[in-house]
Amino acid sequence: MRALAEFAMAGRRQAVQAAMLLGVLPLVNFLSAPVVALVFLRYGRNEGLIVLAWAVLPALGWAVAGDMIPLLLLMGISVLAMVLRTSGSWEVTVLSGIGVGMGAQLGMLLQPELLQVLQQQIELMLNTPEMQVQMAPLEPEQLQQMLRIFFGTMLMFLSLVLLMMARNWQAKLYNPGGFRDEFHQLRLSWKSSAALLLMFVLAGLGVPLLQQLSLFFVMPLLFAGVALVHGMVGLKKWPGAVLVVFYASLLSPVVTQIVVFAAIADSWYDFRSRLRPKQGSQGGSDGSQDGL
Repeated sequence: MRALAEFAMAGRRQAVQAAMLLGVLPLVNFLSAPVVALVFLRYGRNEGLIVLAWAVLPALGWAVAGDMIPLLLLMGISVLAMVLRTSGSWEVTVLSGIGVGMGAQLGMLLQPELLQVLQQQIELMLNTPEMQVQMAPLEPEQLQQMLRIFFGTMLMFLSLVLLMMARNWQAKLYNPGGFRDEFHQLRLSWKSSAALLLMFVLAGLGVPLLQQLSLFFVMPLLFAGVALVHGMVGLKKWPGAVLVVFYASLLSPVVTQIVVFAAIADSWYDFRSRLRPKQGSQGGSDGSQDGL
C-alpha cells in the first residue's frame, strides 16, 4: 500500500492513473477512493477535484452497470477529506460522516433497481424454512427501509475507514506515527455525545425524521470508542494482541454497546488524560493543511 501511495504522490498524472486504474478493476475498485482522498489531504481542494473528476469516470461506468457503491464512496470520501483538511478535527470529520450516510440513502432512491434486486435476494433467503422459523415475516416496506438504513450505514462506515487509510498513507510518507497520534486522541466533546444520544433516543421513540437515521448517530460514538481503546492500549503499552482480541469481540452486540457507552463516558471524563503522565501531556495534533 505504501508503494501505491508513493506512486500517487509522484504527480498529478500518476494520481489520476492510480485512481482510474483501480476504479476500473473489480473487487479492488474501492481503493480508488483513498487515492483521491490522499490527494485532497495533501494538496487541497483544487488538485483533489481534478483527480476526482477523472476517478469518477470508471465509477460512473459501474453505476450504469448497477453498482452505485464506487461512485458514492468517491463522493463521500472526498467531502470528508475536505472537511478533515479544513477543520483539522477528527471529531468534526466523524460527525460529518452522518451527512455521507444520508447522502448514500438518497443515492439508493435514485437507483431503485438496486434496491429491488437486494430486496428480492433477501426475500428468497427469508423464505427458506430455517429463516421462517427464526424470524417473523417482514412487510416489503419494512424490508426496503431496513435496506436503506443498512446501505447508508455501510457507506458511512466505509467512507470513514477508507479516509483513515488515506490519512495513514499520508502519515507514513510525510510524518511517520502522525496518524497513530491523531487517532489515539480522537474523542467526542460532551455536547456532541449528548446530542447523538438524544437523537438516538428520539429515533427509538419513533420520531419519523430520525427513525431511519438511528445507526448514523451510533457510528461516531463507535469510532470514538475504538479510538479510546487504541489510546489506552498505547498509553499502557499493552501488546498488539489485545487489539486483536478487542476487534474479534466487537462482533458481539454486547461488546459494541459497551464500547459506545465507554465513548459517551469518555466525552465527559476524558480517561486518556487521566492515564497520561503529566509531563507527557500534549495538545491535540494539528491535522489541518499539510500537517502530515
